[in-house]
Formats: sequence, structure tokens, C-alpha cells
Amino acid sequence: MRKLFFPVLVILFSSCLGYKELPVEYDYSYRGNFKKYRTFDIMKPVGFDDSTMTNAVVEKSILSRMKFLGYKQNDTRPHLIIGFKMFGDSLKFNGYNQPDIEEWMKGGRDENLEYSRQKYDMQTGTLLIQFFDRRQNRSVWQGYATTLYGSIDFNNQRHLRNAVISILDKYRFWAEGFVEGRVEFQEKELD
Repeated sequence: MRKLFFPVLVILFSSCLGYKELPVEYDYSYRGNFKKYRTFDIMKPVGFDDSTMTNAVVEKSILSRMKFLGYKQNDTRPHLIIGFKMFGDSLKFNGYNQPDIEEWMKGGRDENLEYSRQKYDMQTGTLLIQFFDRRQNRSVWQGYATTLYGSIDFNNQRHLRNAVISILDKYRFWAEGFVEGRVEFQEKELD
């Protein structure tokens, strides 16, 4: 029994270390059509090589999360263009103090609310993910994360995945028609 206890304890402990939710802030545009988006693509820098805006681990994590939410990747005229930037240095960042996005959606989506600016002092190692509505030509959602105890190590794949997961956990909108399509599909399977 003792021989089995130690390996089980190690497995349980190591699984807890696999994902550590980071503190995340996000803000959004009151003009975002969050329930009307179906497609997305990842923004690629053009004309210059900026390693803070391209990273295979971040891109793969974003793709995985968006597909989970039912969005389809489309490189021609996507509804959302998703960009990200990794900030190695500390920075002062302007965000907004807003109602929780889900509460705002339930409350009738008042587009006339005032934007209350809020300044953030971000530590070194901050990841910013931004959703851009291609049709409106504006940013509609952005989330940003840094750790409380130090920086996100951009050379560590686990740190990067944790940062993306932590940020995109705050964006909880299914692609338009995805949930309804799943219900119809499940009902057909039951018949």
C-alpha cells in the first residue's frame, strides 16, 4: 500500500502544477457584436520581423481555444482578427473599469455607457491579446496577464500556454450558431 501511495501523491501534486491561473484584466468595446462573430484569423505582422508579435505556442493556444468556442479560422474576411504582443519590460497600460462583460450583455448591451479609464502598472513579462472587429475597424476586446510573483517567461511553453488560457478564459462567447448547431446535431443522433 505504501509503495502505491507515494506515486499517486506525486501524480496528484504534479497535475496541480500544470496550470496556474494568472491574474487577468480585460476590457471591451460597448459596440462589440460578441454573439454575432463566427470566424477569426490570427494577425501577422507585415513588413517587419517582430518576435513579440509572433509565437507558435501562443498562436496554437489561441487557435485551440477559439475552435473550442466554435469559431472557424478563415483567412479571407474573418469577423475577428486576433493579435497579441509580449511585453518584456514593465509598462503603464491604460484600460477601463467596466461592468463584467457577461453582466453587460445580460443587461441589454447599453452602448452609451461611459468609459472609465484605469491605469495599470504591468510588471515585466506581460501578454496582451486583442480582438479586432474587421467590419467595424476597431478593437472590441482585449485581455492582459502578468504574474504576481514575477514575469511570464516567454521562453517557457508552459508559462505561455497558461497565460493564453488565463486570458481567453475571460472571453466566454460561443461562435454564432455553434451552440444551436450542436443541439440540433445531438437531437438528430437521438432519433
